[in-house]
Amino acid sequence: MAKSWENDPEYMSYIEDLINRPEVQKLKKFKQHHYTNRLEHSISVSYSSYKVAKKFHANAKATARAGLLHDLFYYDWRTEKSDKGTHAYVHPRIAVKNAEKITDLSPLERDIIIKHMWLATIAFPRYKESYIVTFVDKYCACQEVLVPFAVNVKNKCKSYLGYSGDI
Repeated sequence: MAKSWENDPEYMSYIEDLINRPEVQKLKKFKQHHYTNRLEHSISVSYSSYKVAKKFHANAKATARAGLLHDLFYYDWRTEKSDKGTHAYVHPRIAVKNAEKITDLSPLERDIIIKHMWLATIAFPRYKESYIVTFVDKYCACQEVLVPFAVNVKNKCKSYLGYSGDI
């Protein structure tokens, strides 16, 4: 994703107190969806959700902030397991606890973060903003995996076929 989010003054006004916090920047250290880090993923979800929320006259500020904080946890979910439940169930609750250490969350923001794994969990979102982040999160995850994967496949096919042009 191009860094157009940094050039959007309204969006930046919503997340400026969060984006440079060490607790948020620490997300750079964790791989997310194979080709991105967790901070890149969180910004992508946040900014894309913010744009969708504006289009649907939803609370863009809460959507942007909760989207940025929805994966605020510091472990590799591929290798570390919890005895409290599945990663899909546990990590939103950890993210809420971590988010509450750095900012006050509204009930809307809490619901967005807790419910963003709906479809992998049975907790239905309560607000339209929660649905927005839930579906944008799935979309971003697919983009983050499938686009680089397709490029890799294309390059391997070109290499295998000895083709140097465009497919």
